[in-house]
Amino acid sequence: MIVFIILGILMLIMSFTLKNNVNQFSKFSQTIKIIGTLLIVLGVFSSTFQQIDAGKVGVKSLYGNVQPDILESGLHVINPLLDVTIFDVQTQNYTMSAAQSEGAQEGDDAIRVLSNDGLEVVIDLTVLYRVSSNDAPMIFKQIGISYSDKIVRPVTRTRIRDNAVYYDAVALYSTKRNEFQDRIFKSIEADFKRRGLILEQLLIRNINLPASVKTTIESKINAEQDAQKMQFVLQKEKQEAERKRVEAQGIADYQRIISTGLTDKQLQYETIKAQKELAASPNTKIIFMNGKGGAPIILSDK
Repeated sequence: MIVFIILGILMLIMSFTLKNNVNQFSKFSQTIKIIGTLLIVLGVFSSTFQQIDAGKVGVKSLYGNVQPDILESGLHVINPLLDVTIFDVQTQNYTMSAAQSEGAQEGDDAIRVLSNDGLEVVIDLTVLYRVSSNDAPMIFKQIGISYSDKIVRPVTRTRIRDNAVYYDAVALYSTKRNEFQDRIFKSIEADFKRRGLILEQLLIRNINLPASVKTTIESKINAEQDAQKMQFVLQKEKQEAERKRVEAQGIADYQRIISTGLTDKQLQYETIKAQKELAASPNTKIIFMNGKGGAPIILSDK
């Protein structure tokens, strides 16, 4: 590395100085010279090889001039005078949350926006993005390595505020949430693309409404649930009433059929059948028959 080269050069200069000056340290000049030479060789050798880890790319610059080509992952032989800056091209996330320890920034970092009806809405959001490999030199030249603070954070917060004014607070909280998320995704994606970043996903983690609005929504939901419950009860009562009506109609039809269809002969036949069953019963002891056609008297042991 450059540090080894500089240190080696200094040691060579020191060895020549000690050699020309006769003192007690002159005898170490040759040793210092050898060490300095080894450091220079080691520095040149180390600077010639550059390893790029998986999921990263290297941006080359020579005396402040950024090179357009990049170093992909792997081992490369490069000019030892080149300065290589590593960029992570894997998926990264940037979270803005009201919770103290969840966001990229310390403390409450949620996005506060004004809705169409003038209410303040607090939004927790996570941005999933990555650096475009081919645009890494442009990012390094125009933005630097702190692109998350210079681009991701301000662009996301601004676009969310710009688009929130088209929706009222309740719509953002309920019916228009997905539509709002798709809208801000398209606008942020376009801004990121112009700056060499690729937006992968935008996740609205939470939307907090003012306490008064939240109370109103909860009351409305409870009222709707009560109405649905009452509708269910009424439907059940109607079904029960219909069941009873059908049952009563069946009983009435049965009684009508019995009253119009039975004759004296049929009743006499049914009476004889019943008397025979009583006579055959083990609990029946004595049966007194009335010879004049009256009802029999049956004595049981109970």
